[in-house]
Amino acid sequence: MKDAMSAPDPQPEPKPDNAIAFQGEPGANSHIACHEAFPDMMGLPCATFEDVFSAIDEGRARLAMIPIENSVAGRVADIHHLLPDSSLYIVGEHFLRVRHQLLGLKGASLSDLKTIQSHVMALGQCRKVIRELGLTPIVAADTAGSAREIAHQGDRSRSAIASELAAEIYGLDILKRDIEDAEHNTTRFLIMAKEPNDAEPEDGPVITSFVFRVRNVPAALYKALGGFATNGVNMTKLESYQLEGSFSASQFYADIEGHPASRNVRLALEELEFFTSELKILGIYKSHPYRSALAAAGF
Repeated sequence: MKDAMSAPDPQPEPKPDNAIAFQGEPGANSHIACHEAFPDMMGLPCATFEDVFSAIDEGRARLAMIPIENSVAGRVADIHHLLPDSSLYIVGEHFLRVRHQLLGLKGASLSDLKTIQSHVMALGQCRKVIRELGLTPIVAADTAGSAREIAHQGDRSRSAIASELAAEIYGLDILKRDIEDAEHNTTRFLIMAKEPNDAEPEDGPVITSFVFRVRNVPAALYKALGGFATNGVNMTKLESYQLEGSFSASQFYADIEGHPASRNVRLALEELEFFTSELKILGIYKSHPYRSALAAAGF
């Protein structure tokens, strides 16, 4: 029987057709999202987001689970820069309610703790408990990796913020459950694949995601977006980001409700294209039920 300091046995790499790649170590929130969305598939952990994309390009996994934004911390860094140049397509989305657990060695108690480590976002989402317990936060690469390190170090004064799955994998105790400050803490993930698998207009609520660059003319963005308003197309997300060291916000990522085959969406995209130097559709996919639940709740 393994003790808390023993590392889990390395798992064989899953068969490509049944593999879904994610960034992080086993037990990460991305790993949980893979289990929720595709319970019959095997997760393929990758060190970086670039490695996740490479796993799909090289045929080592069929799908990728990519976090793009969090309801508390905002957008996930780097993803918007990787998406336009990626050869992958968005084929779906998943929303994960994030639940952070305070993990320690077997037999440890809250009074033993002096430090707590995790990903910077997780630490920021659990400020109240950290302050309440008087712990010194330590920024680490990710949540599950922090759990693994705590298990390996064998120091009862050290703790980690990670998932319940990470506690199971690395043989740790949950010293305090659901320690996140906000009950609405939710992360949106994009499901990506090497080949497009576009939803059909009749598939129900559909999301279309794309990136575009506006032309360098006065009021270009205002004019480009006007077509969505006049054609009654709801834009649920619009984000700008800098390119190639420029401080001009010239590239944008957007999500809209509707299918390009629909007349109003087609007209809006045609008007957008007139004022842009580049337009790339990243994916046309079914809206996740979480969106409908939010709408029903009045959000």
